Amino acid sequence: MIQINSDLVVEDFDEKLKKFWELSGEKIRLIENEYDHDLGSPVFTVNGKYISRGWTEWTQGFEYGSSILQFDATGDKQFLELGRKKTVENMAGHVSHMGVHDHGFNNLSTYGNLLRLMNENKIPGDDWEKEFYKLALKISGAVQASRWTNIKDGGYIYSFNGPHSLFVDTIRSCRSLSVSHALGHFLQDEQDEPVSLLWRMIEHARITGKYAIYYGEGRDAFDICGRTAHESIFNTASGEYRCPNTQQGYSPFSTWTRGLAWAMLGFAEELEFLEEIPDDELEILRNRIEIEEFFLKAAQATCDFYIEHTPTDGIPYWDTGAPGLVNLGDYRNSPAHPYNDYEPVDSSAAAIAAQGLLRLGKYLSTKNKSQSDHYWQTGLTVVKTLLDEPYLNQETNHQGLLLHSIYHRPNGWDYIPDGSKIPNGESSMWGDYHLREVSLYLQKMINSEPYYTFFTCAL
Repeated sequence: MIQINSDLVVEDFDEKLKKFWELSGEKIRLIENEYDHDLGSPVFTVNGKYISRGWTEWTQGFEYGSSILQFDATGDKQFLELGRKKTVENMAGHVSHMGVHDHGFNNLSTYGNLLRLMNENKIPGDDWEKEFYKLALKISGAVQASRWTNIKDGGYIYSFNGPHSLFVDTIRSCRSLSVSHALGHFLQDEQDEPVSLLWRMIEHARITGKYAIYYGEGRDAFDICGRTAHESIFNTASGEYRCPNTQQGYSPFSTWTRGLAWAMLGFAEELEFLEEIPDDELEILRNRIEIEEFFLKAAQATCDFYIEHTPTDGIPYWDTGAPGLVNLGDYRNSPAHPYNDYEPVDSSAAAIAAQGLLRLGKYLSTKNKSQSDHYWQTGLTVVKTLLDEPYLNQETNHQGLLLHSIYHRPNGWDYIPDGSKIPNGESSMWGDYHLREVSLYLQKMINSEPYYTFFTCAL
């Protein structure tokens, strides 16, 4: 269980963040100078060097988005120009990509961040450039929403596995629908039928919360509150739910911790978004109180599970049911050990989860002070661990920023160094990006800048 440091305040991170952004800039330059982009998007490192790994091209937005975040944090225009140039040259295909559930990852990290910087007056507000970003985000949300499966009690955005498959990851990709809706767009379906993107975001979240997240209510023999299934399988002929499944976790009945983290952050930040939606707009779709209650239930259940099932320093092992954990003894009551002989940790899950904890804490600050403090201080505790060794990478020749990230343990894709029995010491593009994102979140608070959200670009 995480040992929460209740004394931390955001100002404690000021010096750490200055050092962090220095390292971050060095890593971005290293990748730009050394990585061969003809190989595809960089995904994770092997022996300190980024490689590509074909599954889907879901990490390219994180690469270019990292440069944009670097500019936001430091004001160094070389990173703005790099991120802007690469977005224009390479991201159009992601806007119209019909085959993935990753629009909120790729397009909000690039077009969304650039539009946000214009709205915050951090870069010149050229009207045509602004409309270019808006158009990309409008289309992206509609394309993402078109990947839709109707079931007996609702519907969901289906994963790249096909119409029968709901991934928990997609709750964070729903940001694309939210932004597109906020920009005044909608999906136009057969016979010119208009489809509300806000409704599809809420409906996807509702079905995700109902089937991918457990609440200790007896759904199966392993129903622990906050347990999260990576994949939910449906019979597309009858519309019935069939079973939990996993692609990257150990089993359907354990919790893959990065999937858990996506749910923590996705539900928390959509709660923030819903506060910006007028009552009458929500009431057309569903009762506001009902909507906010199920979003909050899912956010709290997953965050509470993370706190309870994660080692004391806030870094989780890759899956809560991983079989080798039994060899680590009472691992939840000691700091995570990335160099053990049995099971790897996943620092990328921690980087994502930390932001979810912080945003949930911030959301609750005007509603329940004790709960707010609990989640907020936990988030700060996790970030403090990530911004220090052995997680923050200070090796000058290693292209990664956040060490001990895991991609696909069941497939054996992660690099195992000589002399080790498990993967460790490597980085991922999503782990690096999300550490930058949560660091920027805190820096903006320290500097009293506008509150950082994914939907600032649409306001």
